[in-house]
Amino acid sequence: MKTQNNTILITGGSAGIGFEMAKLFSQNGNKVIITGRNADRLTKAAAQLENVTSIVSDVTNAEDTAQLVDVLKKDFPSLNIVINNAGFAHVYNLIDIEVEAFQKAQEEIVTNYLSIVRLNEKLLPLLKQNESSAIVNVSSIVSFAPALSIPTYSSSKAALHSYSQILRFALAKSTNVKVFELMPPLVDTDFSSEIGGNNGIKPNVVAERLFEGLANDEFEIHVGFTEDFYKLYLSSPEKALEALNS
Repeated sequence: MKTQNNTILITGGSAGIGFEMAKLFSQNGNKVIITGRNADRLTKAAAQLENVTSIVSDVTNAEDTAQLVDVLKKDFPSLNIVINNAGFAHVYNLIDIEVEAFQKAQEEIVTNYLSIVRLNEKLLPLLKQNESSAIVNVSSIVSFAPALSIPTYSSSKAALHSYSQILRFALAKSTNVKVFELMPPLVDTDFSSEIGGNNGIKPNVVAERLFEGLANDEFEIHVGFTEDFYKLYLSSPEKALEALNS
């Protein structure tokens, strides 16, 4: 997969991993579009970067998504990489009877899974007509084993992992669209602050690992500790579950 001269959409690109991706790819000769719900954050993020366009858009909103797709088709017909990075998580314990687990799970599954399925479906016709196209789904180490503090977030990322595998398999048969999955461990961002994100790796490390993985056609990109954890998971899912929650 080429890593220069691309037109790249990054959802959730105003902060954290998404911002670092936008920074790295824009510095390496790519045109980048970042989206998010907060206009002020997007404007400030884009102002710090070169060759980056910001579009206010909520991935969970069907109307926003339709409008975004229309803009991309009209103004960015060369779009060839979509990075589904926007995500949302609730920190809670399933056995707490006051947590409203259903509502939390619903919000997470819509943001972290269903919205990605919808956006990919709507952008596939555009991706198919451009050479060297790719979809990047940002999942997580918890795709392999769920974390007690983010139970239904873990489930949503497991769903995304399964979807990424079958989408890759389906598209490889008849199209030029490659499907990558980026699987970070704990990352030091505001997003993960409630679960000890300050102990995690830096977001720029995740962006750099994605850049490397794309260049090498590494379709399941294990970042940092995820590589060792994946090996543990293969040898013993039970031990992996214990290790993640110890």
